[in-house]
Amino acid sequence: MKRAERSSGGRSAAAHAQAAGPAGTPKKPVSMKAAWAEARALLWAHRRRLGIGLTLMLVSRLAGLVLPASSKYVIDEVIGNQRHDLLLPIAIAGGVATIIQAITSFGLSQILGVAAQRAITDMRKRVQAQVVRLPVRYFDSTQSGVLVARIMSDAEGIRNLVGTGLVQLIGGLVTAVLGLGVLLYLNWKLTIVTFIVLGIFGGGMAYAFKTLRPLFRERGRINAEVTGRLTESLGGIRVVKSYTAEKREEIVFAKGAHRLFRNIATSMTGVSATTAGSTVIIGVVGVIMIWMGGNAILAGQMTLGDFIMYIFFIGLVAAPLVGIASIGTQMTEAFAGLERIREILDMATEDDEDEGKADMGRLQGEIAFEDVWFEYHEGQPVLKGVSFEAHAGTTTALVGSSGSGKSTLISLVMAFNRPLKGRILVDGRDLGSIRLHDYRAQTASVLQENFLFDGTIAENIGYSRPGATLDEIKAACRIAHCEEFIERFPEGYETIVGERGIKLSGGQRQRVSIARAILANPRVLFLDEATSSLDSESEEMIQDGLRHLRAGRTTFVIAHRLSTIRSADQILVLEGGEIVECGSHDELLEAHGRYRQLYDKQYKLEMNRFINPGEDWSESEAARARARVAAKP
Repeated sequence: MKRAERSSGGRSAAAHAQAAGPAGTPKKPVSMKAAWAEARALLWAHRRRLGIGLTLMLVSRLAGLVLPASSKYVIDEVIGNQRHDLLLPIAIAGGVATIIQAITSFGLSQILGVAAQRAITDMRKRVQAQVVRLPVRYFDSTQSGVLVARIMSDAEGIRNLVGTGLVQLIGGLVTAVLGLGVLLYLNWKLTIVTFIVLGIFGGGMAYAFKTLRPLFRERGRINAEVTGRLTESLGGIRVVKSYTAEKREEIVFAKGAHRLFRNIATSMTGVSATTAGSTVIIGVVGVIMIWMGGNAILAGQMTLGDFIMYIFFIGLVAAPLVGIASIGTQMTEAFAGLERIREILDMATEDDEDEGKADMGRLQGEIAFEDVWFEYHEGQPVLKGVSFEAHAGTTTALVGSSGSGKSTLISLVMAFNRPLKGRILVDGRDLGSIRLHDYRAQTASVLQENFLFDGTIAENIGYSRPGATLDEIKAACRIAHCEEFIERFPEGYETIVGERGIKLSGGQRQRVSIARAILANPRVLFLDEATSSLDSESEEMIQDGLRHLRAGRTTFVIAHRLSTIRSADQILVLEGGEIVECGSHDELLEAHGRYRQLYDKQYKLEMNRFINPGEDWSESEAARARARVAAKP
């Protein structure tokens, strides 16, 4: 569809899953294995920058070993043996190593910083492209704020995979290995005891990260829920204020914010515990070094220079292990984000359903229902054995009391939902066997919500046909009678309509929606209360626009206004999910059935807007009023 607003909302995820069929359900359960696979794919995609970054990191780390190593020669040779000739070369070597370390560190941050931002952008694009292709029923059961968090927030964590986090981790481990070799050379007994202590610390860290990962995953879920509710309350601020519900929304948000706080506080406690543990380990290592190192010097097994150099290198080895507390936490959070992203990426899209289906070609518009059943909740059918035909180029009106199944029937024809039983045929082919992209490219809708984007009037109308010229947009506006109010705006077609078109009146939004559908030039058209927000003058003004829009197209109409219903080729009367009557306007009136009851009731409501509002009409008065209106051209 060029642009179709959602026709229903507020249904449970279980309900939609039951009615949805295969689309929108996970292809496979999300697991750490899937997150690792995603991480490997990210690393491979950015392998060149990561390779350069890793090289720079190794050069930087090697340069960082020069100054600690020079301490031995300064103490033992320059000072101890009075080798003053070595002082200048050692100083120059230290200065050059420092410059190299500074240059490589700068280059590293630039290269990996760009790589991280590119990866974040690519991931956001992937997730957004996936989300917009999910079935509409998924959006009916998922807060938009949750999806925004998936697209924007969860992708941020991958900066620690393809940014400096992973490279720093690898660089730190390389430094630790090199430092370990030097330490073993200087005093292997002291080194073994030290690393037994550090090994115990490493095991504790691994356990801590395993415990923290679910907390970070839960944090992402809570944050998405709080963001979703906040987005809803801000989007419906007029409803909130009209019912003086500010305090209630404040309480709802406060509860969510406190849930998020408790999660963060718990995870911070875990992180703080690992940091405190690292401090204790450093102290223990220091005590061991003082005791064993001091004895080694006294026994002549180590020189003072060896001991000072040992102290520097033990710091180089211990620092990466301590840094794991920070880097590991970031990596854990990144993997938690990847798991949440996989929940979206692993869902089957409508494009997945279209794979293998033949090209549809030009749509003629023959629509038929064959014993169609549908339910949102198991055991509570909304449509029960519905069967009818809508011939190409004709208009089918749907009438019935609230909850009779009218909008559900429309959503099935629009392929937003799938039948539980029965078939929907389009030009003789099962709708389930047709590519949705091909089908919706030849349909358009004017629905009750009249959703407009926060852009210009021209952009909103042109949304249905990218590349349409301004003249084509103006021609559609003339048919929909939009020109008269658009030309009164100082910016004309460049007028910004605001979020959801809030700067336009309800009638103006509907006329813009009608113009958008006219520009799409569809083969099948859906009108759901397309004139509900119009006053009588505006409605009369655009009825010819709707007639032009419906001409030659298969049209489905849900409307309570008699002017829209009377001209339909066939009228389906739904009650309790079943078609109880079917025929033309005159045929159904003569049948004196359910349609006649609905017609008389609506007629009385419409006439009461002009004649004696507030008075009840008798049947004879209603009959006379019908006769007067029927006599009008």
